[in-house]
Amino acid sequence: MFSITSRDLEKKILGCGDGPASFNAELAAKGGDVISIDPIYQISSSQIQSRIEDVYPKIMEQVSKNTADYVWDNIRDVEELGKVRMEAMKTFLRDYEDNQKSGRYINASLPILPFKDKEFDLALCSHYLFLYSKHVNLHEHIEAMKELCRVSREVRVYPLLSLSNNQESPHIHPVMAELEKKGVEVSLVPVKYEFQKGATKMLVAKQENIILSIRKHNRNRFHHRRQNLN
Repeated sequence: MFSITSRDLEKKILGCGDGPASFNAELAAKGGDVISIDPIYQISSSQIQSRIEDVYPKIMEQVSKNTADYVWDNIRDVEELGKVRMEAMKTFLRDYEDNQKSGRYINASLPILPFKDKEFDLALCSHYLFLYSKHVNLHEHIEAMKELCRVSREVRVYPLLSLSNNQESPHIHPVMAELEKKGVEVSLVPVKYEFQKGATKMLVAKQENIILSIRKHNRNRFHHRRQNLN
């Protein structure tokens, strides 16, 4: 869903709102540098498992009622989806229980993150921003994206459809316009992954060009001063 390359996996990565997902566990096992944040990380693995057991049947029931909203290619049906998701959560729970205090799982949430400016090379936000546009307003989206851009050189967000109607979130273009005002390069990039029907793009926000332009500007000022001194 994020078009992750082998080069991306070598970067320092922030997973935002990761919840009981297995990306952190799998990447860390391969030597990757990754930190996940979510308010659910304030509780123990047994408490998280209890919550999963409570909500899992309800989520599967909702998916079963709305199968037409999803693309059943890589995952054949609701039963297989349940197995895949549960295996991922089991992988997470095993890793979380052993590494809750390691610093890879941090109790935090947008729009305020406990990290330094540009501490990460890549921030990934999946199934939160834009998906819940009905519950997270435009101002909250803007502040969240600004914060992600503060702590990371590149931000990728997926999906961009609202869960309430499976249509493009009304917040996307206002958020992009606000980030562009701040000098952030923003684009909608196609991805090969599609499970939620129509969710074929991610939002990418970069600031590399800004950093390079600032450095170039500073170099030009330095050379100009040297010429004046000479």
